[in-house]
Amino acid sequence: MLSEVSGPAIRVEGAVKRYGDLTALAGVGLEIHQGEFFGLLGPNGAGKTTLISSLAGLNRLTQGRISVLGSDVVDDYREARRKLGIVPQELVFDPFFTVREMLRIQSGYFGLRRNDDWIDELLASLDLTTKADANMRALSGGMKRRVLVAQALVHRPPVIVLDEPTAGVDVELRQGLWHFIRKLNADGHTIVLTTHYLEEAETLCNRIAMLKAGRIIALDTTANILARVSTRTLRVQVSAGGTLPQELATRLMRQDGNLMTFGFDNYEQIEPMLRSLREAGYVLADIEVAKPDLEQAFVDMLRRG
Repeated sequence: MLSEVSGPAIRVEGAVKRYGDLTALAGVGLEIHQGEFFGLLGPNGAGKTTLISSLAGLNRLTQGRISVLGSDVVDDYREARRKLGIVPQELVFDPFFTVREMLRIQSGYFGLRRNDDWIDELLASLDLTTKADANMRALSGGMKRRVLVAQALVHRPPVIVLDEPTAGVDVELRQGLWHFIRKLNADGHTIVLTTHYLEEAETLCNRIAMLKAGRIIALDTTANILARVSTRTLRVQVSAGGTLPQELATRLMRQDGNLMTFGFDNYEQIEPMLRSLREAGYVLADIEVAKPDLEQAFVDMLRRG
């Protein structure tokens, strides 16, 4: 068992953070369960980084409280920090140390001695073994980000926060990283992910919170959030056309040259729509039917607020 503490992995209660006249968090409240893979989504300026910084103890809330496995991040900072590993969005590193030295130093911050066996396991799992004795400044951006992941895990925290972990990482490295993170989650670690790659959140996360202007505008399972977006899309590529019938014009969501995207609610509507296009003189070159995705749900909820 990673933790014998009952209750949520993270509890946020009435979190408010103000910077002068700017309100970055406006009463956020949520609970993230132990062992969950949780997504935290929102546009730039939504309050995600402020919430994570408050969780890490890097800034203090104006009001409200946050706890990690029962430990308050202000009143019981040491214990809360031991239970938490955070992979920051920025590539922050000391250019004068090797990868192994960085991880040993990070171990020392938590009072861990003789931690080399776990460090070796982290290096192998993140495909960093051959870079163990390389200077940090000599690594590519993707490799530096992997080292940040290793740093966050060096003290074996039960709760891991990943703030845009795959930004600037190529496809191969990204897949390897997610394989490792999935394994950690399967082993019982709680994972909190912020990402702009919505397909990642859709694939990985069990539940999602969407933030806008410092407030949670949606908090539900990924499946339920997708179910709120009932509109499916029919994409039609035409090689010749006529005048779009009125009943199709009302369903037209967007048009990019000869590619038109229509919304529909049930599959029985597809054939009448295609027939109307043909009768209007359109020559169909290609068609594609798409289910709602998280990006569509995200945009829709942001519009509604």
